[in-house]
Amino acid sequence: MNNSRKPSRRKFTAEFKAKVSLEAMPERQTLSDLCKKYELHPNQITQWKKHLKEQSASVFKEQSNGKDEKDKLIGQLYKTIGELTMDVDFLKKSCFHECTRAAKYGFV
Repeated sequence: MNNSRKPSRRKFTAEFKAKVSLEAMPERQTLSDLCKKYELHPNQITQWKKHLKEQSASVFKEQSNGKDEKDKLIGQLYKTIGELTMDVDFLKKSCFHECTRAAKYGFV
């Protein structure tokens, strides 16, 4: 039985991947320079660069969708607050009228 362990795979943060991918874009550094600098395989950098290109538009879509959802929620909350305020005012008036009517007829 062999007790030797394989070295664990390196894990990279999203920030690191973005940094390397942006450096790999044209007119920055060559792929071979980046491989030496970060000790990565060229296929890994190419894969991250491809993923960045494919997913870059979604970054901006998520921001606008999140803002739209937030604005929609705020609108719903203001509507609910308005309805509840009207209900409270109605109940205050109703209670006042019932109390004055009860006092008028001697029920209080």
